[in-house]
Amino acid sequence: MTLQERIQKDIQDAMRAKDSLRLDALRMMKAAVKNKEVEKIKPLDENECLQVFATLIKQRKDSIEQFTKGGRLELAAKEAAEIKIIEEYMPAAATAEEMETAVADAISETGASTLKDMGAVMKMAMAKFAGKPVDGKAVSELVRRRLAS
Repeated sequence: MTLQERIQKDIQDAMRAKDSLRLDALRMMKAAVKNKEVEKIKPLDENECLQVFATLIKQRKDSIEQFTKGGRLELAAKEAAEIKIIEEYMPAAATAEEMETAVADAISETGASTLKDMGAVMKMAMAKFAGKPVDGKAVSELVRRRLAS
């Protein structure tokens, strides 16, 4: 079953269960995939769907930050719940240990020693996570800390 088929099935299940939050999130995911398909003028494959979902998660995280700053905690909580629903369709994210290992390997492979080498290290470290969602900001922080010391 493809991701899109799974989302359609889960939309029907959410309708039967009268779970409005889940239904809204699933419809939003389906619409985002459809919009991307229209933009590309071809059906999306699984990896492209996952990229769309990653973008949705990033948008939700930005929204949570803005809502929290604005004192709108109920809206921030809704966005957080949507992130949990979207993450159900994503493969397991890279762990902190995996990020540490990838950064250490990339530094040793490139022979980096200063912050000037950060770009090459980031490129190599991110390549090690092919097919796995990873927080680029966290990897960047790890690289920065390792090269600064």
